[in-house]
Amino acid sequence: MNTATTLRTVLGHYPHTAALHSGELIDPAVHLDFQNVGVVHKAFAPMVRDQAYDLCELAVVTALQAIAYDRPVVLLPAVIASRFQRGCLIGYGPNGVPAEPDLVGKRIGVRAYTQTTGMWVRAHLAEDFGLDITKVQWITHDPAHVEQYQNPRFVEQIPGTKGTLQMLRDGDVDAAILGNDLPTGEEYISVIKNAGERDLAWWHKHRFMPINHLVVASADACARQPDAIRHAFALLREADRRITSAVSEAGTSCWPTMFGFVSLAGALDFTIDACMAQGLLPRRLSLEEVFAPARKLLGSDAD
Repeated sequence: MNTATTLRTVLGHYPHTAALHSGELIDPAVHLDFQNVGVVHKAFAPMVRDQAYDLCELAVVTALQAIAYDRPVVLLPAVIASRFQRGCLIGYGPNGVPAEPDLVGKRIGVRAYTQTTGMWVRAHLAEDFGLDITKVQWITHDPAHVEQYQNPRFVEQIPGTKGTLQMLRDGDVDAAILGNDLPTGEEYISVIKNAGERDLAWWHKHRFMPINHLVVASADACARQPDAIRHAFALLREADRRITSAVSEAGTSCWPTMFGFVSLAGALDFTIDACMAQGLLPRRLSLEEVFAPARKLLGSDAD
């Protein structure tokens, strides 16, 4: 009797992964052994440094850096988390909120310079307002997940345990970038005015939602268990298809997932350019380089 290959797996809880977490959608050839890591970004450093998992959600900036620095991960053409980002740059009302044109010379807090939300906010500030990001002081407290990367000179990593939001409240920074931990109180005010309208206009122009997280496989798992990785990718795609079919019928056009080399090509090329503009990559990656290992593994089934 055939037994399923077990893959140590880290995936966040989303509508399009619910059927995988619950066991509603399965494949007899592969068993996704979900690892409890708490906040999903806690899995990123162990994945790119030690191949701690076989299949893992990973921030797009970390994934691209991992490829550039030859870390043993294979990027699969599977975006499972995206969001509009302009509203993630906030000020604290009691301290005063800087206007977009006045950010030069200001201190902006962000968990890590390499955090994907921060990358997108900086890209939007440059695109919308012509901001020179090198003339802002970026205040961080976490290093990059990929150890080989070093922050640029205009980034300061401060010691201690004070988080980004507390730094904003205490006036240590003039504004802050927060993602999943974005606060909702009315004292926290978006720095970018009309952020939602700007995000929607950006979507109509570029036709994709800014990528946050993709799925990667460890190079070891791809070498030892290629069939299992192929079956896992098919499961991911089917779980997403079931949800997106319903969303399409409801008339919703903006959706936070993308699957397939063709679908990802333009969005990923844009993301690589944004990373290059911010000093996040040591060299420009080509799509061929980024996709080659997964193309070899998945073939035309992932187009």
